[in-house]
Amino acid sequence: IQKLCDRVASSTLLDDRRDAVRALKSLSKKYRLEVGIQAMEHLIHVLQTDRSDSEIIGYALDTLYNVISNDLEEEEQEENSAKQVDDLGSQFTEIFIKQQENVTLLLTLVEEFDFHVRWPGVKLLTSLLKQQGPQVQQIILVSPMGVSRLMDLLADSREVIRNDGVLLLQQLTKSNAAIQKIVAFENAFERLLDIVTEEGNSDGGIVVEDCLLLLQNLLKNNNSNQNFFKEGSYIQRMKPWFEVGDDNCGWSAQKVTNLHLMLQLVRVLVSPTNPPGATSSCQKAMFHCGLLQQLCTILMATGVPADILTETINTVSEVIRGCQTNQDYFASVNAPSNPPRPAIVVLLMSMVNERQPFVLRCAVLYCFQCFLYKNQKGQGEIVSTLLPSTIDASGNSVSAGQLLCGGLFSTDSLSNWCAAVALAHALQENATLKEQLLRVQLATSIGNPPVSLLQQCTNILSQGSKVQTRVGLLMLLCTWLSNCSIAVTHFLHNPANVPFLTGQIAENLGEEEQLVQGLCALLLGISIYYNDNSLENYRKEKLKQLIEKRIGRENFIEKLGFISKHELYSRAAQKPQPSFSSPDHMMFDHEFTKLVKELEGVISKAIYKSSEEDKKEEEVKKTLEQHDNIVTHYKKVIREQDQELEELKQRIHTLTSQNEQLQATVTQQVSQIQQHKDQYNLLKVQLGKDTQHHNSHSDTFQMNGIQTEEVSKLKEELEEWKNKHEVLQGQLREKDSVIEKLNSSQLEMGTTEQSSQTSKSGGLEHNSELQKELEMLRSQIQLQSAEISKLQMENQKLQVMNATADPVLGDSGATAATSSELEARLEQEIKELKSEVKALSEEKESLRQHLDSSSSTVAILQDEKSKLQREVAESKKEQDDLLVLLADQDQKISALKIKLKDLGVPVEDEDDIESGDQGDEDEDGDEEEQD
Repeated sequence: IQKLCDRVASSTLLDDRRDAVRALKSLSKKYRLEVGIQAMEHLIHVLQTDRSDSEIIGYALDTLYNVISNDLEEEEQEENSAKQVDDLGSQFTEIFIKQQENVTLLLTLVEEFDFHVRWPGVKLLTSLLKQQGPQVQQIILVSPMGVSRLMDLLADSREVIRNDGVLLLQQLTKSNAAIQKIVAFENAFERLLDIVTEEGNSDGGIVVEDCLLLLQNLLKNNNSNQNFFKEGSYIQRMKPWFEVGDDNCGWSAQKVTNLHLMLQLVRVLVSPTNPPGATSSCQKAMFHCGLLQQLCTILMATGVPADILTETINTVSEVIRGCQTNQDYFASVNAPSNPPRPAIVVLLMSMVNERQPFVLRCAVLYCFQCFLYKNQKGQGEIVSTLLPSTIDASGNSVSAGQLLCGGLFSTDSLSNWCAAVALAHALQENATLKEQLLRVQLATSIGNPPVSLLQQCTNILSQGSKVQTRVGLLMLLCTWLSNCSIAVTHFLHNPANVPFLTGQIAENLGEEEQLVQGLCALLLGISIYYNDNSLENYRKEKLKQLIEKRIGRENFIEKLGFISKHELYSRAAQKPQPSFSSPDHMMFDHEFTKLVKELEGVISKAIYKSSEEDKKEEEVKKTLEQHDNIVTHYKKVIREQDQELEELKQRIHTLTSQNEQLQATVTQQVSQIQQHKDQYNLLKVQLGKDTQHHNSHSDTFQMNGIQTEEVSKLKEELEEWKNKHEVLQGQLREKDSVIEKLNSSQLEMGTTEQSSQTSKSGGLEHNSELQKELEMLRSQIQLQSAEISKLQMENQKLQVMNATADPVLGDSGATAATSSELEARLEQEIKELKSEVKALSEEKESLRQHLDSSSSTVAILQDEKSKLQREVAESKKEQDDLLVLLADQDQKISALKIKLKDLGVPVEDEDDIESGDQGDEDEDGDEEEQD
């Protein structure tokens, strides 16, 4: 070894150095200590200097692996020297990692694609992590891109390197949250799940097992990675893992291991130790993607190995724990039996069956506890199966309540304990159900009256059964009586109960019985603390005096302390899942330990309190109740006021919006008013100017002689128009009378066709005349309106002429008075003319209305005319058809006559022939009607 080391150190030829390293490799397995001590420094030097030659690098890495790794030695060495071997590997690792550059160099070599470099590099790094995990992890963590380089191993196409890369990452991620996060964010979940799918999920080999172990490392107790796993929708990709067929016989050991790890991975995500929010979101995701449904299928499947079934029950338990949706789904699951039974009932049958494996019974109990955890609906359903009104009298189906009662009073102490704990969970934090369970009556034997469930529990306690049974029943009674005064009253009503408890506590018994004594002290303490003093003989004060006389306060407190000091109590308090090494250790329930912790202190205080203190406490309680009532009343008032306030706020909001709208309208109107005022002022100013201008030119009317002539002409024309208007009105009256006559004549029309046709022709004539006259009237009115408009135009022209007349003519002052008179007369006549024009226009409008009514009458008459014309046309058509038929008959008759003459038959007279023709015609007519 020394010579070889010298050759490695001093040879200039690469081949010599390579041969020397190869020789050291072959010796390193057998002479591990010597090679490690003498050659390690030279081998590290080779890794640094000869990186160009992959072969020598490979040999050097293999040699270092043989020196550091304990795998080969452990196989050869005996058990007694295993510790020494472990120390050797650890020491060499420590020497290697003392220089951090060595680990960084190794990370660089792992990046090489060459198989002879990469594979031994991966194995060596794995071995270093096994020996000195935390130190190597820290070096890799601080080296640039250290973890990312190792993640590339999962993408290697060579399965050997990929699989060893998984093992390397397993060691790298152990108990290091920082590295776990980096690995997860380097897309590890995607790659590992792809490998599991490629390898065949649960049917895959050991590679699947390694991937699942790595996934567990990444997710266990790492909330960040669990959240990342859920957010990345990787939970959905777990569903195909649990698809099992109908035939589940002959599972391989590897498949069982894989499925076991897969179930554990699901439990890691929904563990009760995780933050409640994270667990709840994972539970919901598992329900929505169908994973819970798939697990329930395995639960109810046949032929599933016992350990897989047990782990599946535990997994389902944690998936449904505290999640109402999942608990409701689980309650609806039925076993594939005939008739179908609820899964809960089937599982409880296994729990109370003493032939079932112990771990399976524990798993079922855990499942039942998780189903009832924070599930008041489920608790109510279980308790309802015990109540008299809902028990199935026919006895065809077994209910959960019946199974629990059966287990509670069976001869198997484990069944007693499991049933008692299960029933206690059905009452957990539910005062209503504690009161309802008091109604349950049990038929003990034929001929005897039924006994209450509470009484039967105390009867079994007093009979001195096994310790496990008594512990279970005492836990049930403590849970039942805590925070339920009515149950305490029922318990104390039985005169045998208190003496039994005091007798049990007062005795000095062995270690086994100390636990029972502690629980009896707790039950008696609960009977004092939750006593409402309704029973005179068992008031709080009297019970405390009894303890003082019979047991002694200090002794009572000491016995009470036996519970929390017990080793099995400490184990049960650690986690919700009941995990016991043997059935004998099955004593405490996790939820019960919480109750003990809560009540132990308050009971100790209650025992030492005097009657005065109790009275004060009761007064305080009453005061507090009153305060609570007042507070609730005020809360109600405040709630109502809040509602009113909200309504008022809404009203204010609407009113403010309306107010804003109105204000906007007001401002708009104010601006409009201001505009109108401005316009009015402008007009006023203009009007003042116009009046001044008019006064200055008023003299123009003095010499304007044309105006008087025009006015006289206008008067004459107006008279003519008045006459014409009267004439037109007379004509219109005549037309109205004609229309009325026509209407009356239409009503008096006959029923026969001829009379109707004559009336139509008369009506049509009148109609045409009316239309002509109407047209004439319309034309006359149009002429009138045109002439009126012409007159108005002339009037306007006259005014313009007056305004623009020569101002020079107005200088003469002699005719000033006459011109003012003329102007006044002119204005008056113009006003009269305007009123007459207005009257004419009104009359014109009335004439137009008359015309409209007459035109509507004409339209009605035209409709009737068109109807009559249609009827006439139809009757003409019928006559033409008859004439055609008659002509045909004549032709037939003449043809028959000719035939008869040809045959020599004598022909009848004309009258007979006519009568025969008539008969033929009638027959033909009948035939036509039939056709």
